[in-house]
Amino acid sequence: MPPFTVLHVCMGNICRSPMAERLLALAVRERLARRSPGAPADAEAADRLVHSHSAGTGGWHAGEEMNPPAARQVRARGGDAENFAARKLRSEHIDAADLVLTATADQQEYVVALRPDAAGRTFVLGEFGRLLGAVDAAGLPPAGDAPETVYARGVALVAAAHAARGGAAPLPSDDLDDPWGRGDQCFSRVADEIEDVVRPLAAALLP
Repeated sequence: MPPFTVLHVCMGNICRSPMAERLLALAVRERLARRSPGAPADAEAADRLVHSHSAGTGGWHAGEEMNPPAARQVRARGGDAENFAARKLRSEHIDAADLVLTATADQQEYVVALRPDAAGRTFVLGEFGRLLGAVDAAGLPPAGDAPETVYARGVALVAAAHAARGGAAPLPSDDLDDPWGRGDQCFSRVADEIEDVVRPLAAALLP
């Protein structure tokens, strides 16, 4: 039940998935602010509607902070990079997620191998972004600010995206490049690609 929970997965949980976690949280706060002009963007209120968190398929960086250039991208876009600690993906993280977004197709396969029953709600990030465009928003439950309303709309959105997928495999272009060890320009490009998905997702949940 509420909140609608999104789990972001990459390899080490210090670059791509933390950026996705925090940029989705930012997008939800921004949607709430637009729906209530003049009201502060309350992180706790946003988290009660959409809980965005992350993990990595490997545990090498467990306990570490977000990679500094990833944190710079989050802050530069208005997000919060504080109080982050990397962790290894566990089965219970998947079980509790209503939507799982992976950085690559390999990580999608990892998630589904760990929890086959999560196949219908696990997507490569870029794949989910493509499928969002095929979902008829008019067919989703009514929009609203109540946690139960956002949850119902989110679950229906994931089901519609899975139906639109029609069993097709992700495209190679759906993968996010791994920016670890590369420059700020690469991190900026990857953050842009993440925003291209999480912003429309937030808009679909809170139109």
